[in-house]
Amino acid sequence: MRLSFAGAVERAFGARLGRRLMPVGSRLDSILYDSDDRSVSQRIAVIAFGVRVVSAAIAYVSQVLLARWMGDFEYGVFVVVWVGAVILGGLACLGFQTAIVRFVPEYVERGDSALLRGVLVGSRVYGFIAATLFAGLGILGLLGFGDALSSYYLIPLYLGAVTLPMLALSEIQDGMARAFSWADLSLWPTYIVRPVIILATMALALGLGWAPDAVTAMGSVIVATYVTSIGQLILLQRRLGRTVPSGPRQYQPMLWIGVALPIFVVEGFFNLLTNVDILVVGYFMAPDQVAIYFAAAKTLALVHFVYFAVRAGGAQRFSKYYTSGDTQRLAAFVRDTLHWTFWPSLALILVIFIVGKQLLLLFGPSFGSGYPLFFILSVGLLARASIGPAESLLTMAGQQRICAAIYTATFLVNIVLNFALIPRFGLAGAAFATSVALLLETFALYFATRNRLGIRSFVLFTFPPFRRATGAVL
Repeated sequence: MRLSFAGAVERAFGARLGRRLMPVGSRLDSILYDSDDRSVSQRIAVIAFGVRVVSAAIAYVSQVLLARWMGDFEYGVFVVVWVGAVILGGLACLGFQTAIVRFVPEYVERGDSALLRGVLVGSRVYGFIAATLFAGLGILGLLGFGDALSSYYLIPLYLGAVTLPMLALSEIQDGMARAFSWADLSLWPTYIVRPVIILATMALALGLGWAPDAVTAMGSVIVATYVTSIGQLILLQRRLGRTVPSGPRQYQPMLWIGVALPIFVVEGFFNLLTNVDILVVGYFMAPDQVAIYFAAAKTLALVHFVYFAVRAGGAQRFSKYYTSGDTQRLAAFVRDTLHWTFWPSLALILVIFIVGKQLLLLFGPSFGSGYPLFFILSVGLLARASIGPAESLLTMAGQQRICAAIYTATFLVNIVLNFALIPRFGLAGAAFATSVALLLETFALYFATRNRLGIRSFVLFTFPPFRRATGAVL
């Protein structure tokens, strides 16, 4: 039995209103049940956004509880260490978490099962070994230079290093699941299961009498990270066994590394670009100020989820259309992704402006001072949403090197601005630096997409008058 929105509209409304609403119902039915590329991408994007909304609610509740349980200071310490671990976990994949999204559709399209089997195994082994080396180097660095750090960061940082191999493995497995359009395996483990286990483990530890500090919180993170990553590995392997035919594996490590390394720069600098402000705030300011800034950034994170959802549903389609040379469908799909990214992002920003102060006060009475940061940070986020997942389009079209150059330059600008503005303007300086960096990134990605692919990836060019006036290919 399947639910039909078109049928529900026909039964619920009169003939006149029903005729007007019927196209909406038919479109919803198409998203839910059709198997064409556009419907599948929309379905994945809707699922991804839905999961991220649920995840945001879970994560927000958990962050509020952690802040309440630990207090501003210890919560700030935990935030700095956990954000650093997440950044390094992404870097430790060395770009394979996104490269796999490009290679899997390409090998499936070509029917090259040997290379498909090879890249599925090789990417996980490569990422896990690289992350383990990252962790080892981090621990050695802490042993040699730990005296230069504030003492309250030291033990949580050691625990953060333990999480890196599983964080990297999870990132690569998320990419594999995205490449096969398995939204459940790419989203639920990281964004639903892991936060719930962190919260449950922390609550259990406090119930057993453990101290409500950053050390206990990072211990909870270790448990959650290992449980979710290993569970995801088992489930993914079972599904791959039913989908990918068994047989010999073929490896092309130099080709894979050649594609992955520029993506590593792109992904690394993207993660740093969106999180480095928190780390620099932690360098210049006390942990309680880090906690306020993180709470404001976390509240705006729902806007990032729109972009993430569209990217999750679109990356493999970009790769497929570009590989097959179908420029007409590629341009049409870019137009769709611009609409899917910009308008929901704008709506969410307006909602956050209305209720943001009350949300921040949930963390504690001192967190309301972060409300003005919303207005500064939202400028960069809205500009970024106006070009959709442009860097994903460029990467899937083989233009990962220009993306790497853009993100390197943008990151350097962000670092310079953060170090220049935070000592003078505090948290507002960090927010301003991040927004300026996002604006520069937006302009650079737009011009790269236009010059390299001939596509004007900007939301205004989705409307016919602007397309006709500029000759935009959309």
